[in-house]
Amino acid sequence: MLSALILIPLLGAAIVGFLPEEKNSKQSRNLAILIAISILVVNCYLGWHFDTSVSGFQFSEFIPWLAGIGLDYNLGIDGLSFPLVCLNSLLTLIAILVTDKSIARPRLYYAMLLLLSAGAVGAFLAKDLLLFFLFYELEIIPLYFLIAIWGGKRRGYAAMKFLLYTAFSGILVLASFLGLVWLTGADSFAYEPLRSQTLPLASQLLLLAPLLVGVFIKIPIFPFHTWLPDAHVEASTPISVLLAGVLLKLGTYALLRFAVGLFFEGWVYLAPWMAILAGISALYGASCAIAQQDMKKVVAYSSIAHMAYILLAASATTRLSMTACVFQMVSHGLISAFLFLLVGVVYKKTGTRDVNSLTGLLNPERGLPITGGLMILGAMASSGLPGMVGFISEFLVFRGAFPIFPIPTLLCLVGTGLTAVYFLLVINKVFFGRLTQGLAKLPPEKLFEQAPAFALLVLIVGFGLQPSWVIHWSEVQAVALLTGH
Repeated sequence: MLSALILIPLLGAAIVGFLPEEKNSKQSRNLAILIAISILVVNCYLGWHFDTSVSGFQFSEFIPWLAGIGLDYNLGIDGLSFPLVCLNSLLTLIAILVTDKSIARPRLYYAMLLLLSAGAVGAFLAKDLLLFFLFYELEIIPLYFLIAIWGGKRRGYAAMKFLLYTAFSGILVLASFLGLVWLTGADSFAYEPLRSQTLPLASQLLLLAPLLVGVFIKIPIFPFHTWLPDAHVEASTPISVLLAGVLLKLGTYALLRFAVGLFFEGWVYLAPWMAILAGISALYGASCAIAQQDMKKVVAYSSIAHMAYILLAASATTRLSMTACVFQMVSHGLISAFLFLLVGVVYKKTGTRDVNSLTGLLNPERGLPITGGLMILGAMASSGLPGMVGFISEFLVFRGAFPIFPIPTLLCLVGTGLTAVYFLLVINKVFFGRLTQGLAKLPPEKLFEQAPAFALLVLIVGFGLQPSWVIHWSEVQAVALLTGH
């Protein structure tokens, strides 16, 4: 069943990509939707049979592959990866649904989307470090083309910057993995045997350094973040949804799985510095968001701030904070995807994302009242208002980290307060006041266009009111990262 999560989108990408030329965009789109739904069905099957009471990998698959270099086809899923696999499947379907039906080169576009999904889920399922690296690098290829071909005016620059940064991230991660196998004398890159190995603290710190820089680029954490705003601004709305909702989580997943899981003593030694870095990154992201005039850049810098909370929680290494890490990943994935969808609607209807060029979009007759109302709810969720998933995820992070690192936690709390500031600035300028004269004849809103956003809103509110629906999948495994040492 795990292989199906990888093979279905891979085969789907091949089928869509090689459809006969006479097949039109609608047929490519419908086939991509069918494939994405099939992946969700497999996720439902895994969830039905998943045992949340035990730690460790389930549904494991193993096939010997390249024994000479220690690489095997070794898959497994646990409470750390299962929520992220489901998130990837959901947002892939949403990305396909919100894609413009008249998009250019549809066969290539949908093939790249499915290939991107396969790369992400393969990384989440890999139980072999080298196999993880291969999938970690695989997702770079389709995302590069999705930005470079279907992006904005500066798409070439943004795509190349993304490629260079993330490729360098992969090189650093690989260097750490190679060093670990060499120092332990292991004959393969299998995760579980390597986790049982013990290394001196100095060796752990030596291997942690490149690994942390690599994942900090991916997350991203200040000062390794500069590729993200450019990528988001130039990417189309569906790609921004996947980039923020799923692909950034590869960095935080690697942080927990490998930095904490393989080098626990070294991680604890560096944890105070990591917590300080998290506080700085949260304040930096929030401060930059306040200064932006592009709505998409506001959400992009918001991601930098909120992803720093995961680093803070991981640094604390308490039972509560480790559980909060996975919950915050899911929370950020849902909220950021929701916000990017709404910004995309504003851009599609008005032709601009400039905060200073828009006003009065909440006008009930000639504006975008549905989008405006949803945007207000999205701002509330991101700001951590009770009743939504953002509140409980951030509360768990701060409650778990404060006893260990009070000052960095307070810095992140200030960042949360600034979230309300920059979203209120955007909403006040864009949605309230008199409708801009040049926008007096906006295309009418259609409820079915907002169906993906409403679906995400249901999850944002549902998980906010009943957080156990997420926590029970990951709690046992998150705590096992600590008790396994």
